[in-house]
Amino acid sequence: MTASATSSSAALAARFDARLMPNYGTPPIALVRGEGRHVWDADGTRYLDLVAGIAVSSLGHAHPALVKAVSDQVATLAHTSNLYVHEREVELAERLTALIGPGGDTARVFFANSGTEANEAALKLVRRAAGTGRHRIVSTVNGFHGRTSGALALTGKPAIRDPFGPFGLDVAFVPYGDTEALRDAVDDTCAAVFVEPTQGEAGIVEAPEGYLGAVRSICDATGAAFVLDEIQSGIGRTGRWFAHQQAGVLPDVLTLAKGLGGGLPIGACVGIGRFATAFAKGDHGSTFGGNPVACAAALAVLDTIEAEGLLDAVTANGGLLARGVTAIGHPLIAGVRGAGLWRGIALTSPEAAGVQSAAAAHGFLVNAVAPDVVRVAPPLTITAGEIGEFTAALPAILRAASDQETT
Repeated sequence: MTASATSSSAALAARFDARLMPNYGTPPIALVRGEGRHVWDADGTRYLDLVAGIAVSSLGHAHPALVKAVSDQVATLAHTSNLYVHEREVELAERLTALIGPGGDTARVFFANSGTEANEAALKLVRRAAGTGRHRIVSTVNGFHGRTSGALALTGKPAIRDPFGPFGLDVAFVPYGDTEALRDAVDDTCAAVFVEPTQGEAGIVEAPEGYLGAVRSICDATGAAFVLDEIQSGIGRTGRWFAHQQAGVLPDVLTLAKGLGGGLPIGACVGIGRFATAFAKGDHGSTFGGNPVACAAALAVLDTIEAEGLLDAVTANGGLLARGVTAIGHPLIAGVRGAGLWRGIALTSPEAAGVQSAAAAHGFLVNAVAPDVVRVAPPLTITAGEIGEFTAALPAILRAASDQETT
């Protein structure tokens, strides 16, 4: 596919700079089309998409099931607001609570439009449940929970957090994975502990063995709510419906987004047990939350993951990816972190941006999530052959990145 000169990448970048705020900088690639695991830019270059819209495009691009579900729904009923009930929203809530397994029968769902909104809902939910006596929240250093004021208050990244404070919330940050620090920080003034099962934006930093179980025990002992942010890890990304299922724990509140909609904007805050009914009428709301089209997309994602056996495929292909990268033995590779198709290629020096650029030049989209970590989070539908294409090209990509660094 060859784009016209007026819609070239350079032309689109110039138009972007002229009319969009500069918070993203200027993205280096202008995408115009996707099919399967591939996308094309405005100049006709094809890429294997190993980012999936930051772990969003679960089924890849233009998957027939997603196209049909969205097309059928938008032609039937595109929007209702929360003044009315529609079946897709109810059906999706039923499906999500059933997927939780034991404990899911006590759960209820609030739908939003993003992960940040899901965490905002969770924050209000736990404060409502706690009453006036518990005012503190505990979160983790380098954790990421969103960029709106409430979610940003929980985010332990000073570079993006500090310019926008104060937040009006009493939040204590403890090192991720440090059980003793968490135990010291959580007492009977703490309303909730917010954690990720693996820290995504910190560079796919995995929790130590037993950490989530320790969080559960500490919350049980003190009466604090255990809020698990599975916005990036949920909906099959790690080879389970939810990453916490591998750890054998059940949170009080679960937040979801990203891969749930397969590319359509949707988030979910799931309250379990007493947190299922902590909101009273009028406590929270969303004009677009639970939108019929987004819910239809999410149902298509869940159906397709089940029908195509993608949970098993994620486990198998994720292992193949990790082994393939490790086997290269390049001095720039320090190791591979993560689970399933949520991987961080750790580097021995801060050259992730150069690797991202070199990968694109070789036809692969990856993400420099940290200075020394490259994130790989492809569609769950990726094939073993496509993973092999990437690992076969990776030595040349690393050489090119190293050459960039030395020039």
